[in-house]
Amino acid sequence: MAADEDVNLLVIVVDVNPVWWGQQILKESQFTLSKCMDAVMVMGNSHLVMSRSNKLAIIASHSQESRFLYPSKQWKSGSFSDSGGTTSAESTLSSSKDAEVRAHLTETLLAGSLAKALCYIHKVNKEMNASHELKSRILVIKAAEDSAAQYMNFMNVIFAAQKQNILIDACVLDSDSGLLQQAADITGGLYLKIPQLSAITQYLLWMFLPAPEQRSQLVLPPPVHVDYRAACFCHRNLIEIGYVCSVCLSIFCNFSPICTTCETAFRIALPPVLKAKKKKPRPPTLNYLAS
Repeated sequence: MAADEDVNLLVIVVDVNPVWWGQQILKESQFTLSKCMDAVMVMGNSHLVMSRSNKLAIIASHSQESRFLYPSKQWKSGSFSDSGGTTSAESTLSSSKDAEVRAHLTETLLAGSLAKALCYIHKVNKEMNASHELKSRILVIKAAEDSAAQYMNFMNVIFAAQKQNILIDACVLDSDSGLLQQAADITGGLYLKIPQLSAITQYLLWMFLPAPEQRSQLVLPPPVHVDYRAACFCHRNLIEIGYVCSVCLSIFCNFSPICTTCETAFRIALPPVLKAKKKKPRPPTLNYLAS
């Protein structure tokens, strides 16, 4: 199959958590959401101009929903520009400010956004001709901290991407993400915690723009240590040693006789009770009298 017939699909998932970006404003940081979106659009346009067969999708991951920024109804097919991208992104984020006030959850719905990205990749793959091959990957730009409550959904998405040979790259803006470290390590992607936020455009173009086949020719940062700790289902804490349900594989930090996930009752193994042995009766003794 010719190389020019291959279709490269890049899905960028951007964390637009209003709590984290609001803290950046309170810190009077020069790195704002608008600058982050500018870097994303430079990355997306660069991916599109590299080949006429390249495809792009951008998903905004909020604390209440996930929404496509591109492609969307505001764009015509194949037209992605800086002005249009900025307008759509700002309108999407401004419409979610009212929902932010009523929000009870402040965690980014990252697992749902990744699931939506996998569904979009599957849809594009179904609509393609049999003579073309789809090569897809997902780039996650994460800002807020990990959500232990999404651990199971996140791991299901990771293994689904691994089965479909879809790479998951991670570009982390703040604290390290153990979930994204596992995602990048399992699927064969790259993980990077940006040391300088103002240079996010350079890092995106340097590490995440080249195709996976070209990364072996680049000088990349050394791989990080992957945190493979699992989150318990009872307190949502990362643990190293715990109890695992033999039925649904739920993890708990403390022992419980009943699994709270599948309600399976476990038999508690008690120490064996030693029964007293019965003494055998002695045979009667015969006393012989001396004659």
